[in-house]
Amino acid sequence: MDYRETAMGILDKVGGKDNVISVGHCATRLRFVLKQEERANADGIKQMKGIIGVVSKGGQFQVVIGGEVTDVFRELMKLADFETSQDSDSKEETKEKKGIIGGALETIAGIFFPTIASLTGCGMLQALLALLVFLKVVDTSSQTYMMLKLMGDAAFYFLPIILAVSAAKKFRCNEYLAAAVGGILIHPNFISLVNTAKETGEGLYFAGLPVNLANYASSVIPIILIVWFMSYIERGVEKIVPKSLRMILVPLFTLVIVGPAGILLIGPIGNIAGGYLGAFIDWLNHTAPWLVPMLVGTFTPLMVMCGMHYGLIPLGVSMLASTGYDTVAGPGMLVSNIAQGAASLGVAFRAKNKELKSLASSVGVTAVCGITEPAMYGISLRYKKPLYAAMIGGGVGGLFLGIFGVGRYAQAAPGLLALPSYIGGDSLRVFYLACIGSAIAFVVSFAVSFILGVDEGEEKKDNEEEKQDAGTEMRKSEKEITLLSPLSGKVIPLEEVNDPAFSQGILGKGCAVVPEEGNVYAPASGKIVSLFPTKHAIGMVTREGCEILIHIGMDTVNLQGQYFTSHVEQGQNVEEGDLLISFDKKSIENAGYDVTTPVLVSNYADYNAIETIAVSQTIKAKDQLMRIR
Repeated sequence: MDYRETAMGILDKVGGKDNVISVGHCATRLRFVLKQEERANADGIKQMKGIIGVVSKGGQFQVVIGGEVTDVFRELMKLADFETSQDSDSKEETKEKKGIIGGALETIAGIFFPTIASLTGCGMLQALLALLVFLKVVDTSSQTYMMLKLMGDAAFYFLPIILAVSAAKKFRCNEYLAAAVGGILIHPNFISLVNTAKETGEGLYFAGLPVNLANYASSVIPIILIVWFMSYIERGVEKIVPKSLRMILVPLFTLVIVGPAGILLIGPIGNIAGGYLGAFIDWLNHTAPWLVPMLVGTFTPLMVMCGMHYGLIPLGVSMLASTGYDTVAGPGMLVSNIAQGAASLGVAFRAKNKELKSLASSVGVTAVCGITEPAMYGISLRYKKPLYAAMIGGGVGGLFLGIFGVGRYAQAAPGLLALPSYIGGDSLRVFYLACIGSAIAFVVSFAVSFILGVDEGEEKKDNEEEKQDAGTEMRKSEKEITLLSPLSGKVIPLEEVNDPAFSQGILGKGCAVVPEEGNVYAPASGKIVSLFPTKHAIGMVTREGCEILIHIGMDTVNLQGQYFTSHVEQGQNVEEGDLLISFDKKSIENAGYDVTTPVLVSNYADYNAIETIAVSQTIKAKDQLMRIR
């Protein structure tokens, strides 16, 4: 895979840099938050080499790539700085689309995902240490054991600081200031004061107000709430303090306000909330211990699709921190991931198509080891029946683990390699039961998937029908398409446009016109698929399936629609030569904006060649401009 070419293709097909609010990635997926999701060409992305699938859930447009996602993400970030492309209006619009629950889940996922590496690393080290102790390779009284133990405990003990940094990125406040606030909660002197107050019974006070005697080491909820509060305080202080003094006074006032509020009010509230959550989990474990692992084992694939599975991580971490034993997140996700892999392997054994067998085998092994997205989007969701098999196998395996009260002793990515995290206590009983539960999930899912099979011609048939109906998925078309010039003016190569997003071909291939007048006409007959509220750009799809973007001027979005008038609406069918937009060229130039107008073919990868007819020439509107074949 050419990572740069793939990144450029994806960026083009999600609507370009200016359509991206933010982008991140997990183990297998690029996760975009887009301003206008309807501008994204999901089918075009699916056709790209190396792309496993596309899913839109929970306010995110997700591109499933697999293990090479980090390399593609790195190239994507080189193409554009997405951190500076956000605006308040778009963020509010995104929140509104997600809803309260979706927004909360997205926030939790955004905070916890960056911390997974540290938690998993320390968790696996704890599991390895437990195995070494059981095999009597390391003695618990040795200094080697103590050093390895503190290494394995580090991420969990200092979790408030780790989460503070991650939460600060999510809430867009100073990360290092947030880390200092997290440090307050686990400072040795603060812990000593709390312990002394508990022993003497005299209590602990700050400015005459009682301090809750809580232990915040390994806590989750308190620090997230405190950093959320800090994000508002920091921004509020910045508005009041003169710019020349912000570097000194903003951190000072923020700490003076947030520190006391954290230990007096917000921290205790979070601690109490965590206590109620723990009590609820204990009640579930005593009342119906089989229920949660079975539900998690069954529905984890659906939760992964929505990004909701990250909501389970705080529960598992909280249980590990408070009891050292997690029965909520780990067991159910373990058998679910193994079942997902088994379902794909069932397809590999049953399928006749060589490409399908190869894909199913590869993603099946990956899923059994804990990375399920390639199997889910490459096999399960594509053919449906393997998804049912994975849910059945995961549910049965989870039921078994729940009945026997199986839990993990350390945080680890759920999968076959995480089985050592079930080693703990005085025996290997839990480990053996975890192995049996995993085997049950694998066998049941494999058997159901093998019996149900898949319709190997179904996907091809569906794709052909979609292409025939939409008329937009013609690849390497042999038919020549001619586009007319939407404006009168001088035609220049795209490389001469004073914006790298256009000059480097990130948003599409084509040319640009330096306009003589302010009328934009339809270059072909087709449908208007996107009309920006600011009216500075318009997108259409021709009847042959060619996707065209006309972007009037550079940075003219800042004019907020001033000097622009649209004569069509989004979704409207237009004929070749119809007037689309008119604009006041002179006023825009007087406002300091370049009116050079790129005319781009967004789905250029679907064609063999895009030829500009009149480069470096003056052209009249509705004259021939480009040939596409």
